[in-house]
Amino acid sequence: MLYRNLIGTALLVLTILATPAHAQDKQEQPQVLFTNVNIFNGTENKLYENHQVLVEGNLIKAISAGEIETRSGATVIDGGGKTLTPGFIENHAHLMLMGPSLPAMEANVTWEDFGIHGTKMAEMYLMQGFTTVRDAGGGNGGLRRAIDSGMIIGPRYYPSAAFIGTRGGHADFANYTAPVGQSTNFSRLNMAQEVDNVGDAQKYGRNNFRMGATQLKYMQSGGVVSAFDPWQLLAGSQEEIEAVVQVANEYGSYVMAHSYRKEAIMNALKAGVRSIEHGFAFDCEIAELMKEKNAFITTNLTAFDPGLLDIPAIRDVPASLAKAKSASATFANYVPNMKECPVKRGFQVDCVGSVTACNIQIAYEKKLNNDFFGPFASLVTLTSVGGEIAAMSGDFMNPYPDGKLGVVEKGAYADLLLLDGNPFEDFSVVGTGDKWFGAEPRPASPETIRVIMKDGVIYKNTL
Repeated sequence: MLYRNLIGTALLVLTILATPAHAQDKQEQPQVLFTNVNIFNGTENKLYENHQVLVEGNLIKAISAGEIETRSGATVIDGGGKTLTPGFIENHAHLMLMGPSLPAMEANVTWEDFGIHGTKMAEMYLMQGFTTVRDAGGGNGGLRRAIDSGMIIGPRYYPSAAFIGTRGGHADFANYTAPVGQSTNFSRLNMAQEVDNVGDAQKYGRNNFRMGATQLKYMQSGGVVSAFDPWQLLAGSQEEIEAVVQVANEYGSYVMAHSYRKEAIMNALKAGVRSIEHGFAFDCEIAELMKEKNAFITTNLTAFDPGLLDIPAIRDVPASLAKAKSASATFANYVPNMKECPVKRGFQVDCVGSVTACNIQIAYEKKLNNDFFGPFASLVTLTSVGGEIAAMSGDFMNPYPDGKLGVVEKGAYADLLLLDGNPFEDFSVVGTGDKWFGAEPRPASPETIRVIMKDGVIYKNTL
């Protein structure tokens, strides 16, 4: 039986190889036609009304205000005047980190726990309308292989592999009395690595690419809900940061940096970092340097929520509560500064926790974007800016090089959503939530997202 299967497989491969390319295209490229849709293309502050969009295979083949001809057997989806948008892009997720705390994950979690959580998070993100996710630390290439092979359901996946940071910094997840240099649960699984010199930075940066990273993540500042690091920390020498950038440049990719303080952000940009994560001290001087360096920022707006100080992990830990109060006072001008001096800002949730909790936080982050910046800026943040960030992984490391992401245009990837309404008039149709802490669990997928297509494949259709 085994030999028979092998012979059959060989004959199938030979048949495909012997088939002319144009015939393969006809066989392998199914068509899906969206009719009567109003298009938000990811970049313009308008809707293109009553249009048609033809998907062929996994790419957008044509867009027209008139009728588009299709081959016999094409799937036709009547949009009924609903809004077609690019699939959403999350630029700062941690799909492998289930919580409830870093010490718990260090002491009580195995690779099976991390892997199972990652598969559930991947499916949840896709069903919330996110067809692309950039993982900001903790995930290696295995999850992407599982998604891309069809073994599990999930978005396009851009992992950073291990967090790179200094001893006592925001990537130091070791137990309190762990000796210097001792391996940890996180380091053994290449989810976090300690670097204390230029050589370490180069070694672990290169190892991350070996493990499937598409970009590198450097922990430059401290945090609030973390054991050893004040948020004001300036971790690592300028030479170490430049070494991480050098490694990324070797691979044609880039570095994203966890940076809070203004000094940290400026140092990162001067070192060649292209994506500032959090960036709470953002101001117009930073904006000027970001534009000069063609850099991006992603910020979790839940950090500005008035209820932040009531999170048990902050409220019940005196050191974290003190850090949170100090940070909140220092970062109060982020939103007005971003409105005065806007730069390219990507959507970020930065949830570490259960799938249910992250589902709630994602919906609330969507809402805060609209509350602070309005529908158009929020839609661009959710779509085309994320596509530009993904493309920075370059010609070598970008796992999806055949089309653009985050836009509805000819030749772009067919990552599309059909929303039951006009997001410029009612932003809730993107799947927002009005409450974070104490909110009821949310449905697996927002009712107002009627169709979810990724890579030309329909994962949801409730029309």
